[in-house]
Amino acid sequence: MKKEGHPDYHFVEVVMTDGTRYRTRSTVGKEGHVITLDIDPKTHPAWTGGTGVSLDRGGRLSRFKDKFKGFVKS
Repeated sequence: MKKEGHPDYHFVEVVMTDGTRYRTRSTVGKEGHVITLDIDPKTHPAWTGGTGVSLDRGGRLSRFKDKFKGFVKS
């Protein structure tokens, strides 16, 4: 394979929101680059089961329900 066809894959350090650090390999930056996360699985409601509730305020879900009202009987 061509040498110039592959990205530089090297070690970087990732800093989580709570300050936890770990090393991994990435194509981001250069060797020793530090990636600081703003959102991670320890703080984001999608992973923590937080109170992020999706509300439909007369949007697509309401229009769908109105369009197909009575189509399927429960």
